[in-house]
Amino acid sequence: MQDADIQSYDYIVVGAGSAGAVVANRLSADPKNSVLVLEAGPASNPWSAFPIGYAKLIENPAANWCYTSEPEASTNGRRIAVPRGRLLGGSSAINGLVFVRGQARDYDTWAQLGNTGWSYGDVLPFFKRLESYDGGEDEFRGRDGPLRVTNPDETGPLYDALIAAAGQVGIPHNPDYNGARQEGIAMSQATIAKGRRMSTAHCYLDPVRRRPNLHIETDSLTGSLVLEGKRCTGVRYSVKGQAREAHARAEVVISAGTINSPQLLELSGIGQPERLRDLGIEVRHALPGVGENLRDHYAPRTRWAIDKPGVTYNDMGSGLGLVKQAMRYLFLRKGMLGIPAAPIRAFIHSREGLEAPDSLLGIVPMLYEPGFKMSKTPGITCYAHPMRPDSTGHIHITSPHPGTPPAINFNFLSSPMDGEITVRAIRIVRAMMTAPAMAALQTRELAPGPAQGTDEEILDWVRQTAETTYHPVGTCKMGSDAKAVVDHQLKVHGVEGLRVADASIMPTLISGNTNAPAIMIGEKAADMVLN
Repeated sequence: MQDADIQSYDYIVVGAGSAGAVVANRLSADPKNSVLVLEAGPASNPWSAFPIGYAKLIENPAANWCYTSEPEASTNGRRIAVPRGRLLGGSSAINGLVFVRGQARDYDTWAQLGNTGWSYGDVLPFFKRLESYDGGEDEFRGRDGPLRVTNPDETGPLYDALIAAAGQVGIPHNPDYNGARQEGIAMSQATIAKGRRMSTAHCYLDPVRRRPNLHIETDSLTGSLVLEGKRCTGVRYSVKGQAREAHARAEVVISAGTINSPQLLELSGIGQPERLRDLGIEVRHALPGVGENLRDHYAPRTRWAIDKPGVTYNDMGSGLGLVKQAMRYLFLRKGMLGIPAAPIRAFIHSREGLEAPDSLLGIVPMLYEPGFKMSKTPGITCYAHPMRPDSTGHIHITSPHPGTPPAINFNFLSSPMDGEITVRAIRIVRAMMTAPAMAALQTRELAPGPAQGTDEEILDWVRQTAETTYHPVGTCKMGSDAKAVVDHQLKVHGVEGLRVADASIMPTLISGNTNAPAIMIGEKAADMVLN
């Protein structure tokens, strides 16, 4: 004990989300290490265990920060929802449950940017360490990791038609997009096992909660880091309004996520000096990249009516069909209530000549309205977007108070190439949905609609309607350039005893969903701390 009111630990982990829960598990595996984990949200939410729970949690402040972006020209003046998990497991406890690693070239690019130890060959062992998956090749897949990954047990004429139609427009079938190559259409691998969500809270924290050297505090909002000169020695936080402080003998690891990690740094006086001074915050360390380099997947949702009855979940999951689906889940752990948000996806080339896919199509076997309410019109939803966008935005605090949400500016479509690839991806969706294999399903385009024919008309529709796929990254980016926040060991530049380990350290977006890479980052970060 350092002080009567200040608890002392070897390590303090701020945030128990996709990466933080992993870090906490691995650091506390050695009984000599005492570990404090601080989570701003509650321990759990009853909806989280159920795969369909994402529809109940996507706008639920009981388990979600419910952030929104600032109005921008690229969103036609709209605020875009930015849901982030606020409970043990973080966004892994509320997300759409899809498991995508990305491409080897994503990580090789990170290494080429000067981040030693982050090539695909370097990170593959950590991807294998985290997962337990029955399919694929041993060279690429893990068999006995904490996180159970499965293939959706979904079949039927809709999926058969989609796979056949994709083949007719040049998109091959690829059962393991997390293996040797990503290209192709496949059922989405998912963090679901026996009908239950495999969040990092369930897979990494629940099995080790009784470790005497691991102390987890929920409903604990971290307000600032404790800095002694250029060294981080602890954190200040509050529990139900009561102020507390904890001391870290070795390190503090920030795993608060792409929104909250830069927020905490800025609240602590680490960031752009002028911005901090304007808010009355003492500048403790100038680091201009904090909050910059924000990236996300800006994804319009194309909508397609399917007139053949009994094919989509709009038919099979409404009225008495919903009762049948509930019974199917209860007894078999299958069906609409037990699948990921987009159970089939395609990794595609937006044009000929590309060495690897640059765009993603994610297909939801139903039409839904705002708030994830099921539509009365039977159909499917297909989102389409570039996987590695060039447009970057920023996240910065607007107040010295930790409870005030930061301002999120995505700056979508500021790179012309992002708009061009988005339009091409939508045209590929159109080709696929009108291929001969889809004819028997009697498919009709609802949105953007056949009248939106030119590139500019399609882009106007994108600005009016597109959302993100909830993959924000990059605001504490890893690197050695002037805008880098952490080095290749995830240590904050210029501050001792402090690391960041979550999706905010990604220099660029990976090719697909970001949950699996965030968990990998947690594994690799813990390994670096311990070694």
